[in-house]
Amino acid sequence: MKKIILVGNVACGKTTLCQRLNGLERVYKKTQALEVINQTIDTPGEYLEHRSFLQALISTSTESDVVLFVQDASQDRFMFSPGQAAAFPIPVVGVVSKADAASEMQIQQAKELLRLAGASPVFTVSAYTGQGMRELMDFLKEEL
Repeated sequence: MKKIILVGNVACGKTTLCQRLNGLERVYKKTQALEVINQTIDTPGEYLEHRSFLQALISTSTESDVVLFVQDASQDRFMFSPGQAAAFPIPVVGVVSKADAASEMQIQQAKELLRLAGASPVFTVSAYTGQGMRELMDFLKEEL
């Protein structure tokens, strides 16, 4: 699997996604610092929400193959700036999370906003139910 770094706001589903990608038991916990789990770097949501930490995300991404911008489809707030993916030195992929808790309209809006941020391709998943996880995992196993 590619080395990945998960980026998204607080409570968007990064840790649950990390646990699912790594075959771990789903346990709720608040990520307080950068955590490396196998080939995955889980980041605190505050790193995206507080722009003074953005450089830390960009620097940390140099140790990865791909950035996953994670957007909770059920939330109305969007923390990624248009074109933000260009700040990262590696490919940026979008992940619409919590698809099981969102309407189709919310999912489509989240996809469009991730594309606007420069993420491509964009996957729709529910780490809770497993929806869309196979497609994302297959992508992450492919060579760059």
